[in-house]
Amino acid sequence: MKKYLMFAGSLMFASLAIQSCLDYDDPGSEMGESTVETDTERYVGNVDSIAFLNTPSAEAVDSASEVLRTYFQQTLAGQYNIRGGKEGGLPAEHAYQRQYSLGPDLYAQYFTIPHKDFMYGTHTSTYNVSAEFNDNALGAYTMAKNAIMPLLNHPLVDSIPEMKAINLLYYCVAAQERADLAGPYTYLEDKINSESPQEYNDLKTIYYGIEENLNTIVACLENYETRPDWYKEKITNMMMEYCQTSRGMLTGDFSMNSYIKLANSLKLRMAMHIVKVEPETAQRWAEEAVAGGVVENADEQQGLFPMISGFNHPLPGIANSWGDLRMSASFESLLMSLDHPYTKYLFMPNSYDFINTKTGEVLMEAGTRICGLRAGTLVGNGQTYAQNQRQAYSTFSTDVVYGSQCPTYFVKWAEVDFLRAEGALRGWNMGGTAQFFYERGIRNAYLEDPLIGAAQYTELVDAYMEQEVPVDYIQVDPLRDGPDWASVTKIGVKWNEADDNETKLEKIITQKYIALFPLSTEAWTELRRTGYPKLFPVLNTDDGDGSIEQGEMIRRIPWVPTDPIAAAMVENSGIPALGGPDEQATRLWWDVDKANF
Repeated sequence: MKKYLMFAGSLMFASLAIQSCLDYDDPGSEMGESTVETDTERYVGNVDSIAFLNTPSAEAVDSASEVLRTYFQQTLAGQYNIRGGKEGGLPAEHAYQRQYSLGPDLYAQYFTIPHKDFMYGTHTSTYNVSAEFNDNALGAYTMAKNAIMPLLNHPLVDSIPEMKAINLLYYCVAAQERADLAGPYTYLEDKINSESPQEYNDLKTIYYGIEENLNTIVACLENYETRPDWYKEKITNMMMEYCQTSRGMLTGDFSMNSYIKLANSLKLRMAMHIVKVEPETAQRWAEEAVAGGVVENADEQQGLFPMISGFNHPLPGIANSWGDLRMSASFESLLMSLDHPYTKYLFMPNSYDFINTKTGEVLMEAGTRICGLRAGTLVGNGQTYAQNQRQAYSTFSTDVVYGSQCPTYFVKWAEVDFLRAEGALRGWNMGGTAQFFYERGIRNAYLEDPLIGAAQYTELVDAYMEQEVPVDYIQVDPLRDGPDWASVTKIGVKWNEADDNETKLEKIITQKYIALFPLSTEAWTELRRTGYPKLFPVLNTDDGDGSIEQGEMIRRIPWVPTDPIAAAMVENSGIPALGGPDEQATRLWWDVDKANF
């Protein structure tokens, strides 16, 4: 623990110092076209190439390290941008809300917004489209790209190939998530740090480009063990100062192991995304990733960790302090139908009475039960209970989220196990059986930091895993705004080898969805790809852009350009690369409308 505190202290100091070194120009929106200029000269290098076979001289490493100091500080901001940071700062409420809570959190049906009034616009229901909110999730990628690309294009970074590889890996994480939100974007021009990109690239080009980068990254980092000790010491010092994402920092592990595992795990995630559109490629990528080594334990995970960087997860501030999120009825019904451990300690009953405003009758007393707000509900104004009864719907315990130091993962260990479970189900070589990875995934699915532990979850998980059938459950709206809804969850939790493949897949993805919480970007992707878990339909889909039929789900975030130049780019290259109109209902390349098997 003493060693951890020394590491954490130096990293927290670095995270504070970076804010004085960065100057973001952020026109238009809080998550807009942020840029960081560290030099008067703009370099265009070869981001895709990493020359790692020859060891640079000590003088070359020292010189590059000194010249690139500001660039490296800038990339630290890029790491934060991937999970809700802004202007060089650690993840915090405003940026996180615009990246997740006003879009993917709603589309995955983890949450619903209980009011429509915001200081920067209105958000009337789940699928509402507005210029104030629509592209903010995409702006997180823009900020991360702008923070990382100046380093990756600088010629001196080739003198420190491992640091180039690590930062290219960070870019790959951001690029993959960006691609799966809206589809095509200016990927190839972004990689040469273009000031005025013009050409959208299709999703297949982006996916194949990321996969090629991941292979190069792994090759470079695997070669690190051949380096002399003096070189490793210099790289370790740079990683301590400029990289905050490896959980190994808590144990003093400054090897390349967790970075290699992240690269391969990201490749495995992407492989499963494309299983319907290119099944042979998907299998090859997945088997290569597992053979190369994916995340196998808690300490190999990467992301942003409060215990390393010194921040609180932004969600409690957004949901519980601001009153901007409440549990969705779908998530309520799913967790209650499975009698999930989270219903015992993480999610709380209604915080206030529900009252019939016409008669004064108390419809439900405070503290009665967990109750979610139905997705798509047309909400009114009011961020407090006195203004808006919908603030009484359930949310999660701030004490649990803050007290357990919940990380914001890039690729979580449990997710990797569920990916391997699906791969094994499909007959791929995943290094074990579907049942083994499914059950291990459930055991490690909790959101609490592993170092602190999840005592309440682990005490309940054995009984949870033995449930063969779901609990009969009826979702009742406490305000009586609609009829009662019977649960659509018809599967249990316990693995049954006699189940057909579709039932097994539904179990795998359902547990994966819960394990991913609150990483809604990936949960929404899996919901689109597989149709699981089964959730209630979103109400009032016509409050979107008009393309979604009632009973269908949103397939992508539309671009909705707000200026003539952006509109021309969308028309000339975006729509051709997308292969369909710039609408919420247009499917992405991997989102193929056919059976899972």
